[in-house]
Amino acid sequence: MYTGILNQYQDLYGFAEDYPVVSLHEGNTPLIPALRLANCLGVEGLKVYLKYEGLNPTGSFKDRGMTYAVSQAKFDGAETVVCASTGNTSAACAAYATRARLKSLVIIPEGKIALGKLSQALMYGASIIEIAGNFDQALNIVRMLGERDKRLAVVNSINPYRILGQQSGAWEICDALGKAPDQFFIPVGNAGNITAYWAGFKKYHDLGKISQLPVMMGYQAEGAAPIVRGHAVEHPETVATAIRIGNPASWQGATDARDQSGGHIDLVTDADILGAYSCLARHEGVFCEPASAASVAGLMKACAEGRVKPHSTVVCILTGNGLKDPDNAVLVGTKEVARVSLPADESAICEYLGV
Repeated sequence: MYTGILNQYQDLYGFAEDYPVVSLHEGNTPLIPALRLANCLGVEGLKVYLKYEGLNPTGSFKDRGMTYAVSQAKFDGAETVVCASTGNTSAACAAYATRARLKSLVIIPEGKIALGKLSQALMYGASIIEIAGNFDQALNIVRMLGERDKRLAVVNSINPYRILGQQSGAWEICDALGKAPDQFFIPVGNAGNITAYWAGFKKYHDLGKISQLPVMMGYQAEGAAPIVRGHAVEHPETVATAIRIGNPASWQGATDARDQSGGHIDLVTDADILGAYSCLARHEGVFCEPASAASVAGLMKACAEGRVKPHSTVVCILTGNGLKDPDNAVLVGTKEVARVSLPADESAICEYLGV
């Protein structure tokens, strides 16, 4: 029986048998072929796969890193785990803390978190502090708390165990394909995930499990694109709340992944993101949160710019479930789908349908 990434890849992680693994059986998410998407991008022989991380226990890729970060916090004797979050980290932090019988503290930017994510943290029992500021300010506060009180374990992506856990996504992709993809498309917010995936691909390459490394293609939202612009963004804004970050903690890791792989980090507009978000749901039957769709919006842009070669195999990471952000789903869906109110009467409905 599958029992989570730490048990699945214990030989690669190398912890002792009595290590206190805290797991919700995360990982093992599907790699879904996107046939209609591939056919409409204008690149001959293109194969596109969607790594759907929205099917993790709390609905996002954060669970991969959180299982290891919270396990280590338990091992180290911490009493409370703490994080700054735009949403997904808070949900994962609170869930795994509860699983480990630890307390959780979440610091969030006031009014800047999707309700689907906030509801999770509340239900898992986290203590929540809203600040009149942005994510970057929240993270600075969390760093300070971790330095002042060793009973607190910081579980943001500055925690190295988060990055180690998230490497498992790269291993699953290679295991499923039998190789690494030619190009790998990923949203970039705090940049821990692109850092982790690159490390995971390199580890598999070093072990001889894959013969080539992928080209890393990262995409930020236009209103929150500090890496692309070359400087921190003081007031980041985007509909993609999960990547609304102006000063990524793993900035250097992201640029290393780009440079070492011969890749590219670029930006996509909110319109691009929402277009890809809708396209995935309507044409592939895959419902992700808006930030996830930045990877597919990036693929669309890269194809239009000639950055994707014929007969390539590419993977796009969909980092979170669409139910994380129901407000945007209703807003976008209402604009695009006929929705009417009729009497509870068979003849009225038949008349409307023309049957």
